Amino acid sequence: MDLNALEDFQLVAVHGGFGRASRASGRSKATLSRRIADLEEALGIRLIERGSRSLELTEAGQLLRARVEGPMREVAEAVAAARDGLLTPRGRLRIAAPLLFSQVALGRLAAAFQAIYPEVQIEAVSEDRLANLVDEHFDVAIRINPSKDSVLVGRCFARDQLILAAAPSVPMPVESDQAFRVPAVVMPTFRDGEIWSVHDGQLTVEPQPVLRLSSLLTVRDAVVAGAGVAMLPRSIIGSLLEKGELVSWGTAGDETELWVLHTSRRLQSPKVRAFVDFICGQYPSGSFVVQA
Repeated sequence: MDLNALEDFQLVAVHGGFGRASRASGRSKATLSRRIADLEEALGIRLIERGSRSLELTEAGQLLRARVEGPMREVAEAVAAARDGLLTPRGRLRIAAPLLFSQVALGRLAAAFQAIYPEVQIEAVSEDRLANLVDEHFDVAIRINPSKDSVLVGRCFARDQLILAAAPSVPMPVESDQAFRVPAVVMPTFRDGEIWSVHDGQLTVEPQPVLRLSSLLTVRDAVVAGAGVAMLPRSIIGSLLEKGELVSWGTAGDETELWVLHTSRRLQSPKVRAFVDFICGQYPSGSFVVQA
């Protein structure tokens, strides 16, 4: 398939007409029209409905545009890099990251990365949801314990651990085979009736929610103030445990893995490759530690 024809189709689709695409690219309307006609012939489907005054993409045309936009952009970046004889990361890098990671680490990481690669412009979106990298035009995503996804690939760059923590003033129950009811500070995702277990089940508590808070940092502060117990990542309470402002009742389950993910296209852009290598290099010990 002719990549030039795909490029011209994308150009016409973006500009909404042959005339505007011609003025933007400097190529004649006849050339653009012929290239797209050849593409339609090769595919055996109509991509554009040509009216007297307007141009509309068919359903097939809309699907093709959505699927080729990202790969064509990466091809253009690769061609530009090859033409310059460089592999310097450049351009906009869109990052999707969970809220806690953004609050405690992403700002510092983004500043350090941008200092090394000044031609990269970082745009980060911090939300506790699974963004669709292709549909929402993200280059990379930071995810916690990601499920297997045939579309995404990446690397685990750090690990964390959930700890059942409380202020020293909250009495710790003795280890037993029965669940103890304790006041707890929970997230909105907490389901009534949940049981928290630590020390491989040697200590089990039945949380009694006294506060429901949407930020783990807010949960942490409430626990320090003595409101109750909570499951908190070691990364945000390590210093408080060392200072005695919090005590650990035990660790829960397996370690939490933090991954940096990107689409599994063969043509990985220099900016994505650079960011993946950079963030993995920031945690050589493998532990996610929040810097003060």
